[in-house]
Amino acid sequence: MAELYRAVPNSFGSPTMSANCAGEIKDRVVGGAIAVFQAMFAAGQRPDGHALRCTLADGSWCLVRTSSNRPDIVVVVESPVSQERLHQMFALADGVLRRRPDVGGDNQTL
Repeated sequence: MAELYRAVPNSFGSPTMSANCAGEIKDRVVGGAIAVFQAMFAAGQRPDGHALRCTLADGSWCLVRTSSNRPDIVVVVESPVSQERLHQMFALADGVLRRRPDVGGDNQTL
């Protein structure tokens, strides 16, 4: 069993983090974040030298979505590469959200 466990690749994940955002605008904020990422894709921008897709080429990913039951925007990030890469993914997602003055503080952060 220990041998099987050692064969499982490492992955570094975040807790689910939520930034406070009024319920009546959170859909627009997430839509704006999606538009920022789409513009980055279209411009061929590559954060940290990695091709940007739904996930980065190294397998790291971030999720930004509206909460279904709270006035929050949910952010989850994960990286199979390293804890440092996990923090870079969070900085990327959080940086897009922080462009909006109507997004409040996070309930937790990395």
